[in-house]
Amino acid sequence: MNHWIIAPVILPALLAPLIAFVMRHDIVLARAASSVGTLALLAISVGLAIMAANGSVHVYYLGNWPAPFGIVLVLDRLSALMVLLTALLAAIVLFHAIATGWDNRGNHFHALFQFQLMGICGAFLTGDAFNLFVFFEVLLIASYGLMVHAGGKVRLQAGLQYVVMNLVGSTLFLFALGTLYASTGTLNIADLIVKVQESSPGDDGLIRVAAMLLLIVFGVKAALVPLHFWLPATYANAPAPVAALFAIMTKVGAYAIIRIHGMAFGPENPATGSLISDWLFVLALVTTAVGAIGVLGARRLGSLLSYAVIGSMGTLLLAVSVFDPYAMTTALYYLVHSTFAAAALFLLADLIIARRGNDWLGVQPATVQNGLFAALFFAGAIAMAGMPPLSGFLGKLMILDALRSPELIGWAWTAILLGSLLTILGFAQAGSGLFWKSTASPVSDPGKTAAASGDQAKTDTDSLPATALAIAPSMMALCLLVVLTVMAGPVTTYLEATSAQLHDRSSYVDAVLNGNTREAK
Repeated sequence: MNHWIIAPVILPALLAPLIAFVMRHDIVLARAASSVGTLALLAISVGLAIMAANGSVHVYYLGNWPAPFGIVLVLDRLSALMVLLTALLAAIVLFHAIATGWDNRGNHFHALFQFQLMGICGAFLTGDAFNLFVFFEVLLIASYGLMVHAGGKVRLQAGLQYVVMNLVGSTLFLFALGTLYASTGTLNIADLIVKVQESSPGDDGLIRVAAMLLLIVFGVKAALVPLHFWLPATYANAPAPVAALFAIMTKVGAYAIIRIHGMAFGPENPATGSLISDWLFVLALVTTAVGAIGVLGARRLGSLLSYAVIGSMGTLLLAVSVFDPYAMTTALYYLVHSTFAAAALFLLADLIIARRGNDWLGVQPATVQNGLFAALFFAGAIAMAGMPPLSGFLGKLMILDALRSPELIGWAWTAILLGSLLTILGFAQAGSGLFWKSTASPVSDPGKTAAASGDQAKTDTDSLPATALAIAPSMMALCLLVVLTVMAGPVTTYLEATSAQLHDRSSYVDAVLNGNTREAK
């Protein structure tokens, strides 16, 4: 066994309590430890991606217990990609939190940040559905702590709504796991693939119930309508670095659908048939529409970006719902793009709000560096809306190409194209109010203050120009979108191999259950 596979889980798990108990009152030491740990995680994730690049499936048996009886971690192209994406995003977000001083507004930011990384990486690497539940709970606890970081009444209210919704999801998750175990006798994903295929007709009803319950649970995480209503309040009121990190949180839900439903409950499965695909397609259509309408109607910058995330998840899940290799390739490309696009906009929004004093999209006095912020906002907006020349345009174009079968093209193309148009109009309206219509007149509605987002009013320090270090993280995220655009060919080739590996279920099952790791052809 290669012990590096467990490193993305163990490293933050060991570092978090060390920071919490030893360094919480020494911000310099906490920053140093958290930065070193995050950069080490990034280096490890690059190594794991290289290890998985040849197409082999690597399995780590905790305690050397064989599957399906013991706990396993599984590294393939998809899990390696998601861990690398998490590490890159974490480095950018941590850099912003330190540069802007967000991490110094509470004693436990860095400890919670590391616990969050542990939960995310664990969810991507686990090969067992029950341990996916465990890592979801780690995510819930850490994300709630990060959500209420720096306090504020509105932030606490949004955090409570977030926790209640996710606790309901956790309860349903346990029901789903119990139903699944009762019908198949296993929760190991590889063993589940085998048992569901071999299930007797009498168990088909329970399997369908379990599959739908899991779709509801993962739909909560992925902000799938009608389970999305927790996201706008949470993302809009969370500290900006936390909201940027949460850009990967909805992808955890999408990943779980791809991993479990795509491998065990896909359309070719006799027990479930097209049940999951049909429901996911319809809900993704509505999610795309709700996100676009929300962007157009947003009156706060935080709400605008939150609904843009919902719309992007709808587009992503439209491609996932087909459950075929090409559509999955396009979904994975768009998944990477939308993560960095959302992160760039949330980090930029933090700099803008700090200098405006609030996130109200009405006309206000122009801020310092108005031109620079306008240019960066424009770049982020065209990326999120899917306009050329950035990777969002390529991603949506590929998704449209994947959804051109006669039974899909009418609904899917209408939702994506019309949603893109409404998103463009919403961002154009917001940019006009934030930058181009800014005047020297007093704010027309002084009630729309920073209290709306749970932050304190603008200070003299916030009115100063943003430093190069503070601007750098959002520019890094935008630069990664440029790289994703320029390197679209090689990236797509890797994602095609990733999608092909996902649909080669026999190799995954053989590696996990029999310990046969072989290089893909």
